[in-house]
Amino acid sequence: LLFSAPLLLAAAAAIKLTSKGPVLYRQQRVGQYGRKFTFLKFRSMHVASDETVHQEYMQSFIAGTNGGGQAAGGRQTVFKLTNDSRVTTVGNFLRKTSLDEFPQFLNVLKGEMSLVGPRPAIPYEVECYDSWHKQRLLAVKPGITGPWQIGGRSKTKFNDMVRLDLQYASSWSPWLD
Repeated sequence: LLFSAPLLLAAAAAIKLTSKGPVLYRQQRVGQYGRKFTFLKFRSMHVASDETVHQEYMQSFIAGTNGGGQAAGGRQTVFKLTNDSRVTTVGNFLRKTSLDEFPQFLNVLKGEMSLVGPRPAIPYEVECYDSWHKQRLLAVKPGITGPWQIGGRSKTKFNDMVRLDLQYASSWSPWLD
């Protein structure tokens, strides 16, 4: 965090100068053993953006009703919404470079997250989980990055994502990280 401070200050200034609202986005997430914590990111969306779009998307993604991994025309569906009008210009850059994730190192320092592990879930996502999906909440601490981000880079079906998370948890090692 200290080494990257100039870059982080530049990102914070860009957010503040180009849109109203706080620099950090805070959201309740579900961590290991179902414990809720405040998840931090650099804000990449306009203030007071409606979460309903994301909530509906995630419900269909988890249920597999958005094509089960295939969109119209044979394109693969993705874990994240694309071309989201709620995202600011600076936010788009922060997301593409993953700089929006840097504040999560504070979550790591607080012991709420790890560097590597399953991504922490949003409570409305957990409500849609099948019972076997919930195992990913017990296995290990959530991480800033994990096996499906590296292996599938947001183009993985939800059930496959959970399987990768559980496989990671059962074979964890510092070498694997």
